Amino acid sequence: MIIREIKLEEAEKIKEIDRSEKINLIYENSDAGLKEVSTDHECPTWDTRELDQLLERFRIEITAGGIAYGAFENDCLIGFGVLGHKLRGKNKDRLQIDLMYVTRSFRRKGIGKQLMNELSKEAKNRGAKFLYISSTETESAVNFYQNCGSELTDEIDQELFDLEPNDIHMLKRL
Repeated sequence: MIIREIKLEEAEKIKEIDRSEKINLIYENSDAGLKEVSTDHECPTWDTRELDQLLERFRIEITAGGIAYGAFENDCLIGFGVLGHKLRGKNKDRLQIDLMYVTRSFRRKGIGKQLMNELSKEAKNRGAKFLYISSTETESAVNFYQNCGSELTDEIDQELFDLEPNDIHMLKRL
């Protein structure tokens, strides 16, 4: 497996990712912190409409100056992460992890952590002091980011909250 930058012309490789997942627990934001909610849901991989939206989001971010890293196994994309281009926060010292996925059969093998390390290095090189994460509320996603050193943030980015109000907002100090 190798990790390298994904170029704009390689965007279609995202179709190789199987984002499906069995979800047994999600988190909800509450005044007392995170509230656990049991669920029993099989999240399918992307349908055509979702995939088109994801590809458009990827292309917009890369064109605007963001950067993507991918994990490749025999030229097949098995995971990727996108670092946003826009400095955020009141001190303009955070860059967003805009997208992060590892294909189902390759999860829990350290690929996501390696991608986070690359994105963290790049964010630091761009002058950021933090990564801003607007994570899906699933147990696996929230636990992944927390295991990578992220913590809940009190300074919620309103633009990102408005886009996905159920997300869990975290910061990772670089």
